[in-house]
Amino acid sequence: MAVAWLLEPVDAWLPTRNRLNRLASAPKHQLADPALAAALLGADASALLDGAVTGRPRIRDGVLLGQLFEALVTLDLRVYAQAAEASVRHLRTKNGDHEVDLIVERADQRVLAVEVKLAPFVSDADVKHLLWLRNQIGDDLLDAMVIYTGSEAYRRPDGIAVVPAALLGP
Repeated sequence: MAVAWLLEPVDAWLPTRNRLNRLASAPKHQLADPALAAALLGADASALLDGAVTGRPRIRDGVLLGQLFEALVTLDLRVYAQAAEASVRHLRTKNGDHEVDLIVERADQRVLAVEVKLAPFVSDADVKHLLWLRNQIGDDLLDAMVIYTGSEAYRRPDGIAVVPAALLGP
């Protein structure tokens, strides 16, 4: 009998090179295939987007599309990380005051920190945990970025990269 995994764990990042403490160690789970999950839920484009008001697609209220979007970005980053012999993890403090969606860690334990935002714009609030992490681990942070639904890639004045999810694809 064949078994299909619908959820895939994203292990917690527990660094050994710096002094971050009080980190949660439980994995979080992402959908292994967000397109399959959407199909199984019967969530087609009209269920996730609403174009009735403006004639242009607009994200409906709710969390499903955000979860599917983060799962898709995680899947893409895992493919690229595997090719680079890196791992993809997440960071969350035990008290929940800081969380970074994805941490891509190289063999030398230096990292890329990634926030995933289902939004066409990136605000200061969207980068606060990335800035906190940069302050905590210094040079062990190779770069930090927000992957979002906008159309332009740029670097913010605080140094955080902002990258459209569309640039992750083939």
